[in-house]
Amino acid sequence: MTKLTTKARKAIPTKSFALPGRRYPIEDASHARNALARVAQHGSPSEKAAVKAKVHARYPNIAVDGHHRNSGHPDAHRVGKK
Repeated sequence: MTKLTTKARKAIPTKSFALPGRRYPIEDASHARNALARVAQHGSPSEKAAVKAKVHARYPNIAVDGHHRNSGHPDAHRVGKK
């Protein structure tokens, strides 16, 4: 994921953010995964739920709540197994 400059962030449509106030950009899958990680660290329960819902709606194959949704990764079926 490349660093998002202020100019580039301002160019992103408001619908490409997970929360109001242009918080948690999810304009691509990489940023969506990052939004999930950041909200897990710093978000309230309602913010976590909103970001998870928005990411899942836009990127259904991204793992939400630690569950892989047909990620395409060859070892996805091995998650949590030894």
